[in-house]
Amino acid sequence: MAQRTRADALSRERIVEAAIELLDANGERGLTFRTLTERLATGPGAIYWHVPNKGELLAAATASVIGDALAVAVTGSPWEEIHALALGLFDAVEQHPWLSSQLAVQRSHSPWGSVTPRIFESIGRRVSALGVPEATWFTATSALAHYIFGAAGQNAANAQVLRLGGTDRAEFISAAVDAWEGLDPGKFPFLRSIADQVREHDDREQFLTGIDLILTGITAQGRT
Repeated sequence: MAQRTRADALSRERIVEAAIELLDANGERGLTFRTLTERLATGPGAIYWHVPNKGELLAAATASVIGDALAVAVTGSPWEEIHALALGLFDAVEQHPWLSSQLAVQRSHSPWGSVTPRIFESIGRRVSALGVPEATWFTATSALAHYIFGAAGQNAANAQVLRLGGTDRAEFISAAVDAWEGLDPGKFPFLRSIADQVREHDDREQFLTGIDLILTGITAQGRT
């Protein structure tokens, strides 16, 4: 009876919130029901009452973070709202290093779950509002989703490497560009030509430019 009372006092939302905190601090390996019970100062029975296993807990944490990222006010043009959605997801993946791999799991293993449909619905509504042919909606929405999570995942991976290595981003990029500028111009003319652009680029601006390139292609289909 005491266990039931404790389970009722502890909400699923608080459990998921604590799980996200542990994931952010220590990654997926750092999230166990033991560490979670210690964080919440409760017994395992109270947690199992709400979340039966780690897989469901990871799915719930992923859904919570994605839900916050997709909370975009419907106040601008479809193009502007896609920008806001894309940046929200980009920032979420960067702020939660564990999220990228969990999104990949959700999209490939459980496309009917709570995460993938919400992502496609949020992006797809804005794509359809662009006035492009309905026959292109799936491909256009997929292209945006793949770009968003590919670019966000790579950016997050880069940031994680820099954090773990204690390396400054500007110094890292500068060293890479210096190496590119030293390449054989006969074999690597392109890399040498863009070296200065890489040295000065901003990750978020580059990301949004990519979104604009895709949206320009999408909307061009509506004019053909």
